[in-house]
Amino acid sequence: MCRLYGFKATEPSKVECALVDAQNALMAQSRQDMTGMSHAHGWGVAVYRDGLPKVEKQAWAAHHGEHFQKVAARSYSGVVIAHVRHATVGQASLTNTHPFVHGRFVFAHNGTVPAFDHVRECLLGEIDSLHRNEIAGSTDSEHIFRLLLTLWERDPGRPLVQTLRMGLERVVAWCREVAPGEEVSLNVLWSDGDQLVGSRLGRTLWYLERDGVHLCQVCGKVHVGQNRPRGDGAYRSVEVASEPITDERWVEVPDRTVYAVDPDLRLNIMPLEPDFAASA
Repeated sequence: MCRLYGFKATEPSKVECALVDAQNALMAQSRQDMTGMSHAHGWGVAVYRDGLPKVEKQAWAAHHGEHFQKVAARSYSGVVIAHVRHATVGQASLTNTHPFVHGRFVFAHNGTVPAFDHVRECLLGEIDSLHRNEIAGSTDSEHIFRLLLTLWERDPGRPLVQTLRMGLERVVAWCREVAPGEEVSLNVLWSDGDQLVGSRLGRTLWYLERDGVHLCQVCGKVHVGQNRPRGDGAYRSVEVASEPITDERWVEVPDRTVYAVDPDLRLNIMPLEPDFAASA
C-alpha cells in the first residue's frame, strides 16, 4: 500500500496545496489515509524543469519534520508525480523510495506483486542487461519500471500508454503462473515530462479535471502566473490521486484500466483487454 499523486497542466503550476494544505493532502495521507492506514516509510516528489525531472525524496514519513513541506512549497511544474510509501516489498530505505527516475522518465507504484521472489526471476529475464545492472533497490516497483523502460526502448515510437499496457499484461501473466488466485495490485504513474500515463488495478484511484484559471479553494490564490486572469480558458489541468485531495467533485477511475492525459488535458481512460482484466 502507498499513496500516489499525479499532476499535468498546460503550464507550470504550484501544487503545494495538494501536497500539504488541502483537506486530504498527500502529507495528511502519510499520517493516515481514509482506511486508517499510515504511509510513513518514505516520500518523494518529482517535478520537471527544462524537460528533465528533479526528484527529492527521503525514507522517513512526509509528516515528520519540515522537509516535505519545504519541497512542496517549491514544487512548481507542468508535470508532478509524488508518492508516500507503506512498504510491502523491500525495506524502508532511500533506494526503495519512490518515485524512481531514469533519464527523463519518472515512475511510481501503489500496490503489490504477489510471490515477488518468483515473479522477479521472470522480470529479470525480460529486462535489458543495462537496466538489470541499474536496479538499486529490492522493490517490485523498481523492477516493473525497468521492464517498462526495456519495452519502451524496443519501440520508442509507440505511445507510452500502450507500452504500459504491454508491461502490465506480462506482469499479471507471470503472477497467474506462480501465484494463481492471489491479488495483483498495480496502480502506477509514469511520465517522460510530456506524456503522463498510468493504471488502476486493485487499488483506489480518482481524478479531477479543471478548465480555466481558478482561485484555489484551499489558499484562495491562483496557482499559475500572477498576471493570468481567472477564467482564462487556455489553462487546463488534470490531477490523479489515490484518494480525493479536496472536497471538489473528484471522479473515480474505473478499476482494471490504463489511462493517458491527452494533449488537450483530458484523461483518456481505456479498459484493459477483457481476458487480461478477468485474470487480474
